[in-house]
Amino acid sequence: MPFRYRLQKMLDFRIRKKEEQLLVVQKAQQAVFEAEERIKQNNREIEITIQNKRTADYRMMEYYDKYLHHLWDKGEQLQHEKEQLEEVLAEEKRKLVKCEQDVKVLEKHKEKKKEEYIEEEKKAELKMFSEIGVQRHYIRKREEAEELEMLEQYNQELNNGY
Repeated sequence: MPFRYRLQKMLDFRIRKKEEQLLVVQKAQQAVFEAEERIKQNNREIEITIQNKRTADYRMMEYYDKYLHHLWDKGEQLQHEKEQLEEVLAEEKRKLVKCEQDVKVLEKHKEKKKEEYIEEEKKAELKMFSEIGVQRHYIRKREEAEELEMLEQYNQELNNGY
């Protein structure tokens, strides 16, 4: 009879949960990367605006200043958003580690039970071979006893007949 782990459904469930959590972590990482990209894009916009301000007409300086303040505020907002996304990512990673630990615990338990099963199978096999050996021994002894008995009868018949 092959090995059957009684908690296999639970192990499969935990493995699926770990894989789902891995997808959540990947999405959270992607969100952080996108936030970083928006920050870089905003910083490029600030640099371009500063370069354009240097060559612009003096009457446009106030508009450039207002736009730069808007971009700086937007940069702070994007940085805050990125920090929040990083916190979410860290939390999702903690959940992933917990899921991985749960899976490892059950996998270790399964391995231990499989080793116990193999050991029990070996013991049962040895017991069976031992019983077979004992039976063969008794059969041989009985056959030897029968042969001796037959030899004795033959010898008696020979002695009685002559």
